[in-house]
Amino acid sequence: MAAPEHHNSPPVPAGLAITAVRVPPPGSLAGHAAVGGSATGPDDDFRTCHALREKQELALWGNLDRCPTLAEAAEFWRGNAYEDRFLFLARLGHETAGLCSVTLPLRENTATAGVDVLVAPAYRRRGLGRVLLRHVEDLARSRGRTSLDGYFEVPIGHVATGATVPAKSGAGALPLAEPGTAFALASGYDLEQVERSSSLALPVPGDVLDQLAARATGTSGDYTLVWWDSSCPADLVDKFAELKAHMSVDVPTAGLDWGLEDWDAARVRSGEEQLARSGTEAVVVAAQHRGTGDLVGYTVLEWRPGVPASILQNDTLVVAAHRGHNLGLLLKLANVRRAQERWPAARSVLTWNASENQHMLAINGALGFKPAGYEGEWQKRLG
Repeated sequence: MAAPEHHNSPPVPAGLAITAVRVPPPGSLAGHAAVGGSATGPDDDFRTCHALREKQELALWGNLDRCPTLAEAAEFWRGNAYEDRFLFLARLGHETAGLCSVTLPLRENTATAGVDVLVAPAYRRRGLGRVLLRHVEDLARSRGRTSLDGYFEVPIGHVATGATVPAKSGAGALPLAEPGTAFALASGYDLEQVERSSSLALPVPGDVLDQLAARATGTSGDYTLVWWDSSCPADLVDKFAELKAHMSVDVPTAGLDWGLEDWDAARVRSGEEQLARSGTEAVVVAAQHRGTGDLVGYTVLEWRPGVPASILQNDTLVVAAHRGHNLGLLLKLANVRRAQERWPAARSVLTWNASENQHMLAINGALGFKPAGYEGEWQKRLG
């Protein structure tokens, strides 16, 4: 859908200032206090943005399980060789009014941009969200991007009743009464896909894991499991890069304008280094084909010391040619065992799956995951 003409854009509120946020350099966050009532340091705009994000997460979920830690956020917003990332803070006078951001892939998918807007509660329903969205859309347009995407998630209780907007994928919907839904539709975005978030209570009893593993091993004799913590072994990193490339296109992406990502060993190592700088730990289990030595599936769980009760599920993939052998279930079972041993303080695992990905949703259901929320993946094509 074409973007609105500029003469139809909302008026800019008097006194509004939208400024680029300086992201703290590596190693500069240790020992600093959280943002208080005034901003005096060079990184305080960044901390103000993070505090606004935390307040939103607490208001919506009552916890910070889904929220990046300050160190994670800083590492993300520094960008890298594969993606430029820009964060902006909006103020009305001396008051924080909101934030907006844009991400720009650099190696592939270079016609796309990711956009996000968050308005402080006291300044909502004044047209400020449209102004912030226009700011990042204009930046994306100036960089030659023609397809914009964004997302937001709502708790499962928000979708129990009322009218909904169905995803173009044909699976899942979001409530029409949700403010984010109304804002996205009014801004010309289409709901391409809905992902379900699910939560697994930990610890999972060992006998439950044993029973599931016993049922799954009968068809997996041609494969063995290998694992590592945070850093892929050197003899597997090239094969792991191939899996990461598969991950970009083998999972359901509905009508989103995302194509194959170009992964190599250097990109894998870059991601591992960024994870380490953010303070995040990871456990990885991969399936290796006995005959060829190829890696044909993997799953990743991540844990942050700043949010010790929560584990986040990252990628899970089995290459299409090797499906039908219960590898997805075996991978997840093995990694849950490892995660429980390594991070005994954790009390839940959070994961996200496309609503149309019924096979993975069934695996998660067998493990004990329960629905927690729904995330909309929105897209607008510029004229």
